[in-house]
Amino acid sequence: MLEKILFNLIAFSIFIIIFFKIIRKNDTNYIGILVLQAIGITISFIEIKIKIESNTFFKSLRYLGSIIIPIFIILIEQKGLNFSEIMTAIKARVLMLFGNSKVAKNSLIKLVTKYPESYIGHKLLAKIYEKEGGMRKAIDEYVKLVDIKGNDYNSYFKIADLLNDLGQKNEAIQMLENLMKKRPDLYECSILLGELLCEQERFKEAEKVYQDALKYRPTDFDLYYSLGIVYTMLSDFQMAKEMYERAAQINHRAYGANYNLGQIAFIQGDLDIAEKYFKHSLYGDLEAKSYYQLAKIYVLKGEKDIAINFLNKAIELEPDLLPIANQENAFSQIKEHITVSVKMENEVAEETEEIKEKYSLQLEKKAREYLETTNVLVRSMSESMIKEKVGKTVDKIFEKKKLEKQKEKEQEKEDKQKELGSN
Repeated sequence: MLEKILFNLIAFSIFIIIFFKIIRKNDTNYIGILVLQAIGITISFIEIKIKIESNTFFKSLRYLGSIIIPIFIILIEQKGLNFSEIMTAIKARVLMLFGNSKVAKNSLIKLVTKYPESYIGHKLLAKIYEKEGGMRKAIDEYVKLVDIKGNDYNSYFKIADLLNDLGQKNEAIQMLENLMKKRPDLYECSILLGELLCEQERFKEAEKVYQDALKYRPTDFDLYYSLGIVYTMLSDFQMAKEMYERAAQINHRAYGANYNLGQIAFIQGDLDIAEKYFKHSLYGDLEAKSYYQLAKIYVLKGEKDIAINFLNKAIELEPDLLPIANQENAFSQIKEHITVSVKMENEVAEETEEIKEKYSLQLEKKAREYLETTNVLVRSMSESMIKEKVGKTVDKIFEKKKLEKQKEKEQEKEDKQKELGSN
């Protein structure tokens, strides 16, 4: 009996505290706790009235709902946490998990309206807006997160990332540069800032960003590969080669790095090294291009049968290479041996879904095309220089012949004059 009286006194006291919280905060999230307490107190009074003893299970439930949970709520609020905020966040997460974002969003809007400093409320709202495509509203929520917690660098980065998605590149760059001053070790920030600077062809600035990032991640493949692309676009092929080699050392399956190394070796005229790298890049999307480059190497080496075989493989894998091959002087001797049948009609394929290509992939492709174009130019320059040298040699021969004939004529003229003088 004494235990039940003490229980009712403690439970009722906690009930009063929770009740005044509802009045002070005007927050209905506490009503559920009051209901649990009321049920526990009522059961206890009934037990006292009719003099019965509940079993251990129901007694445990009574203590849990009427005393333990309410005391836990009071204690966490004394530590600065908001029970209402926690309950709304849990409810919103469950709703989001089951795809009911609309109800979750409405609950969170009510929460942040009542508690403008609710960090978790603004954060969940930002995620919902971002998922729905409301980038402007998402940015507003992330800005509020930064205002609430000044060292929330992840939210700061998200603002820059969303500004980039909205096409506000300069604003994104400015935010990222400010963030890098505070946290130069943020890897994602370095990668995005480097990509944006490269997009604006500010390659020297991008180089500095990637080099600074290497201080914190000296064995990162992406940083070395990105630097390789930057040096490629700066036409510093020696440094590009060093960066691609380091990337390939970190990841032996770095087919893009091997392909670019092959291009650089080709530009520098080292066919054996180029051949080795192109063979390492025979995989996936680069397989056709690698066969194509290998075909060029074997043409230059005079191994026409291997060149024909590789060129046919390349065109079979990527039919668009056929018109390119027809225009390249390197293949002039083996064009007639192309056996792959290719339908060259321009067909427009129906897109079943819109695919958004990341800029890093576009830049990688741009660097690769730049190397390919440079390679072709170097080849054509070599050919034109050879033609020029041959032309100069031929001109010299003709000039020599012309001078010899002129001397012969002059000699004949002198001989005739001597004959006339003697007569």
